[in-house]
Formats: sequence, structure tokens, C-alpha cells
Amino acid sequence: MTDNNEIHFRKATSEDRDHIWEIIQQAIDRRRKDGSSQWQNGYPNLGTIESDISKNFGYVLTIDGRIAVYTALIQNDEPAYSNIDGKWLSDGEFVVVHRVAVHNDFSGKGLVKILFDKIEDFTKSCGIQSIKVDTNFDNIAMLKILESKGYTYCGEVFLSGGIRKAFEKIII
Repeated sequence: MTDNNEIHFRKATSEDRDHIWEIIQQAIDRRRKDGSSQWQNGYPNLGTIESDISKNFGYVLTIDGRIAVYTALIQNDEPAYSNIDGKWLSDGEFVVVHRVAVHNDFSGKGLVKILFDKIEDFTKSCGIQSIKVDTNFDNIAMLKILESKGYTYCGEVFLSGGIRKAFEKIII
């Protein structure tokens, strides 16, 4: 990305659904080709994305008006996180990051790091203490991003039929 690209972070709308679903399908295929079991069991599916949008959980990062990255941000609600094999850094309010996916045209351009910057800004603006996120053990790209963005490994959670590595970053 160059300094000339116009980058925006906004809530997803129902008009974005088909573009988001295309991105999710590309990410599912990328995970499969990488040999990962993550997202290979029918989740996330179109219904997941429609639910995210209807509940105002869906967010997109756009580059020059094109949707490049999708994520779901959920405040204070992830039942699986109450049973961590380990310990969270905090027990205050938090934003959960789920379903991070990048369009193939924008893959490898550092946009997930920009996305996490935007999520941190969003979290601060809401007066929320921390961000919690989990990922599959074999999602090397996401593990590297979380490390580079200063997230602390807190333990393991059981989510979507498997054990996930759980991370947290204190924001305020």
C-alpha cells in the first residue's frame, strides 16, 4: 500500500454481504491450501456473515473504496472465553476479534496490521479496556501479526470445535 491509498474502517452493511462472502471463501480456500484445519468445517458460512452484519458486528477495511479486509468485532461477549486454560490479563470490558479475512488482491500487503491499529482506535474510542482474540495453532501469519502488535499469549480456549491460542492486549 502506498501513502496515496485511501483507507477507511467502517461498519459492514447488507450491501457489502456478497463482497464479504467472497473474501471469506477466499480465506477458507487459503487456509485449506496452507494445510490448516481452521475454517474447514462449514464455519464461517454465509449465515455467519449475515448474522454479523445484522447484529452490527461486521466491519470492513476499504482501500480506495474496495473492501479489502473483513472482521467481526463483538463487545464483551464470547462464552468460550470464560473457560480459558490459562489466565486473561484483565477481567474488564473487552472487544473480541473474530473472522479476520483479506481479499486475495490485497493479501500480503500488511493490511491486517492496519486493521488491528483501527481496532485499537475503535476500542479506545469506546472506552473499552482490552482486545481479546484467538487463532488456530497453525495460523502462522496471524500468530506473527499478534506478536508484532504486542498481544500477550494468555492460554487456550475451546472454540468452533477445536483448541485455539488466546491473546489479549490492554488498550486503556
